[in-house]
Amino acid sequence: MALTYGTALRDAIVALTASSPTPRLDAEVLLRHVTGSTPTGLIAGADRPLGADEMRRLGGLVSRRERGEPIAYLTGEREFWSLRLKVTPATLIPRPETELLVEKSLARIPPDARWNIADLGTGSGAIALAIAHERPRCRVYACDHSVAALDVARANATQLGITNIEFSHGDWLAPLAHRTFEMVVSNPPYVRADDPHLNAGDVRFEPRTALIGGADGLDAIRLIAKQAFALLMPGGFLLLEHGHDQAATVAEILTAAGFCEILRHRDLAGHDRITECRAAPTGC
Repeated sequence: MALTYGTALRDAIVALTASSPTPRLDAEVLLRHVTGSTPTGLIAGADRPLGADEMRRLGGLVSRRERGEPIAYLTGEREFWSLRLKVTPATLIPRPETELLVEKSLARIPPDARWNIADLGTGSGAIALAIAHERPRCRVYACDHSVAALDVARANATQLGITNIEFSHGDWLAPLAHRTFEMVVSNPPYVRADDPHLNAGDVRFEPRTALIGGADGLDAIRLIAKQAFALLMPGGFLLLEHGHDQAATVAEILTAAGFCEILRHRDLAGHDRITECRAAPTGC
């Protein structure tokens, strides 16, 4: 006997209660994904029966969620900066706090600017595509060392119809060493190698190379600081996301690399999450 939408939703909530902090939300997202329904459609169609294929797919997705697999990987998408993005296990899952990096970057870019902007470790392309979407006269160069991640980012650009963006394969700014930039942005790996959070929640399923930044989490930021200072125009901006307890050390790294006007920005939880600075023409 076929399950109705309402019964399937209740069963999924019960199945996920022990393993998920948000069982109802997860169940609703998975049921909508399988059936193609809207939130109101689930309510209005509570008595509608699921097809055999829908039942099979929903059961498989609920089982995977019970094992902790992230919802974004199960549905293959995540919204970021009001853009619907494809995500896969080859990319980090874009998070709301990273929107602060986009917000602070856009605050520095004039609306009619024609800047060259680099996004390092682009992953799904979330940051690069958001900036390119909001500043269509700029040229955004998105880099990643992962070919699989770049494939996802290119697919997102095509799907969204964003054309003022180029993708390059390589580590940080190395493939762009022949260019100069008005701005460099990055959400690099910044998790410490021994951080216990690596074994909890969604993070367990995300690519380690996009998460771990060495023993203290700051290896990538040290390298980016040196490379960015060499390629930024005088007065150009560097903006970085980092861990909530790393802002002071990040500021020391940036100062040693020659950057000035170092500012911290707090996320909605009150943590120092974004640091921005400028490459001064003659030092600080």
